[in-house]
Amino acid sequence: MVQHLHVTYNDIHRLISQRMPQVAKEFPPDILLAIGGGGFFPARVMRTFLREQTANKTLQIQAIGLSLYEPVEGTSAEQIGQEVVRTQWLGTDAGKQLLGKRVLIVDEVDDTRKTLHYAVSELQKDIEAELANHPESERDALRKATQFGIFVVHNKLKPKLAELPAGTPYFSGADLGDLWLDYPWEAIDIEAHNSQANAEAKS
Repeated sequence: MVQHLHVTYNDIHRLISQRMPQVAKEFPPDILLAIGGGGFFPARVMRTFLREQTANKTLQIQAIGLSLYEPVEGTSAEQIGQEVVRTQWLGTDAGKQLLGKRVLIVDEVDDTRKTLHYAVSELQKDIEAELANHPESERDALRKATQFGIFVVHNKLKPKLAELPAGTPYFSGADLGDLWLDYPWEAIDIEAHNSQANAEAKS
């Protein structure tokens, strides 16, 4: 039987508040890039802390949509859980928006790592395409200045099915076992969800 862990909004807020000083020191981002839909709430909370803890008082959130486990129109049942599907992107000028920036990609959980791997790989392709519009003499400096980091609320301590580029800054609010995580934005009855979370905390 799969063990469930009900996570509350307060839990997420607390984990983020504890980790943001490290992020602010080691990888102060120019842009927060939320992966929808699990990265939306964490990114918004992170923005509040990072605007206070870094020099970037105008820190903005951008969003991309990627789906691995949820059904998406036009995909087959066989693709769910196997193939990352892009549902929203930054537009045709994605590389231009991100070039020369420190971009912190935000998601709620690192499970198989497929989604994070896809995000970084595709964004790097956008950067390379944009670099072609710049003089060759400028490309190495711009490429070096463009950095992608990762923040997840929860990292599951399990074998990953994909990898991130070596040296990618990586932060997690908490590392835990291979549990089924029930997030509050998935709940219909938030009071029942919180009651279950309280019961689990006491057990």
